[in-house]
Amino acid sequence: MNDNPPNPQPAVFLDAPNVAALALNLWKSELREKALKSGKSAQASRRPKAAFTVRDLPSSERPRERMHALGPEALSLQELLACLLGRGSAGESVIALSQKLLQKYGSLDKLAQASVGELARVSGIGQAKAVQLKAAFEIGRRLELAASYPSSKAIETVETAIAAARKVLSGKKKEQFVVILLDSRHRVLRASSVSIGTLDMSVVHPRETFREAITEGAAAIIVAHNHPSGDPDPSSEDIALTRRLMEAGQLIGIPVLDHLIIAGRQALSLRAMGFLEE
Repeated sequence: MNDNPPNPQPAVFLDAPNVAALALNLWKSELREKALKSGKSAQASRRPKAAFTVRDLPSSERPRERMHALGPEALSLQELLACLLGRGSAGESVIALSQKLLQKYGSLDKLAQASVGELARVSGIGQAKAVQLKAAFEIGRRLELAASYPSSKAIETVETAIAAARKVLSGKKKEQFVVILLDSRHRVLRASSVSIGTLDMSVVHPRETFREAITEGAAAIIVAHNHPSGDPDPSSEDIALTRRLMEAGQLIGIPVLDHLIIAGRQALSLRAMGFLEE
């Protein structure tokens, strides 16, 4: 048995320079740790917060669920637009996007008149959503138009023909060419837009004008376009187009009964002026 006590460890004595160096190293380590924590905090603060979405709403407050439970009549205009758009965009919910559209255009009527290109340029809308909106507005317009024509009322005078054309063209800011399809008793089947923009014979082709008439089995047609300038006088292009359509109608057996020009409160019949004489 070894009764000798263990050798004691020699004491370590730091002189002043060593103490100063150790303190400096500890201070530098503390600074690095603080800087690291500060950098992480700054990154967290710059990280974008998750945008509010429809999913954040209670199920009973979401537009689609509300329509399913209560019907479309219970939804606000903003909610109906949200149902059409489907989803929002990055950083913007579909509810906010719908509200932005209503604020930009001021009313549903002005929103419905916006072109696909104009809608697509709104931030968060894009081409696909713009087409969805425009298609919905066009369906509504056609439904309203079909309901506005009494099925039993025939177009027998220039006045009734002008009244029918006004329902389609009144208030249009761009020149638009439409064809009104008639049955064998000259009752309105429906009206169809052929072109929007400057009237040009290369655009308003007989093929496009009579396509709908053939598909719908129309017995006759009335064509009409508007003059946003307010001047109803026909141009030489209007007269030439009328005669070209008349000739095409005679060939396929669907006569053109009249060509009407709507110009604000004024209107003009090219038949009444003698331009449709055979």
